[in-house]
Amino acid sequence: MEADMLFRGTAPALVTPFTNDGNLDVSAFTRLIDEQIAGGVEGLVVLGTTGENPTITHEERRTLVDVAIEQADGQVPVIVGTGTNDTQQSITFSKEAAEAGADGLLVVGPYYNKPGHDGFVAHVKAIADATDCPIILYNVPSRTGYDFPAETTLQLAEEVPTVVGVKEASGSLPQITDILAGRPEGFTVYAGDDEMAFPVAMLGGDGVISVISNAAPHPFTEMVRHALAGRLDTAREAHLRLLEPMRACFYATNPTPVKAVLHSLGRMESTVRLPLVEPTDKVRKRILQAFEPVLDVA
Repeated sequence: MEADMLFRGTAPALVTPFTNDGNLDVSAFTRLIDEQIAGGVEGLVVLGTTGENPTITHEERRTLVDVAIEQADGQVPVIVGTGTNDTQQSITFSKEAAEAGADGLLVVGPYYNKPGHDGFVAHVKAIADATDCPIILYNVPSRTGYDFPAETTLQLAEEVPTVVGVKEASGSLPQITDILAGRPEGFTVYAGDDEMAFPVAMLGGDGVISVISNAAPHPFTEMVRHALAGRLDTAREAHLRLLEPMRACFYATNPTPVKAVLHSLGRMESTVRLPLVEPTDKVRKRILQAFEPVLDVA
């Protein structure tokens, strides 16, 4: 593994468990981390989109980061989502995560204010100047309304030594291929959608930051390993078997579907924070039916 590579394979974007009354469920969070590591993941991502980070308070953020780092105990790297649409806040979150012992930072494209190329480059460079913690860029235009192109990713990869990878959730294979074709040595490219993990691996990518792994770490990490190792037939078969569960994670707004699955497995409450709401009974039934071939859901 290259010295700067944070992980190769699968890192779940961990859900944030809440109790029925809406408080953090730290016990469920520690169990989730243990289950992910036992299931074979190669990294953990805390406070990403799937972790409902916009609704997490500053104090809760510090708790989640501390718990994740302590529970992982060096077994796998812990990457913390610290990017926001406020550069100064992103710097604060990044410095705190680094000081807590995070192995890496996940920096999303700024949402709502939608900077241009120069603004985003300056945003990332300001964060990088504040800490030497490795940075994974996160492109998710379906959430942010802001799609930073391959040229921007490659410029940051070349100009900022601590920018070591990108989570690409644009859904655009041409854009991802352009990054793979032009990336400097050691720069990692992760699929940002589970369904893209297989094709991105086939193109030479390095893995995935995953939603479905929260509920099905072992079968999903195995699929990704087969894909990265070039075992095409085995990986394709596993990908197709997981296809409907992967899609079911988006039958409603993520992370509500995967939390419904985790609740059905007895792992945590299905509580989400407003403005998200839990899926209707009809949608919940569809979600669980999609997972039945790979999990013992009820």
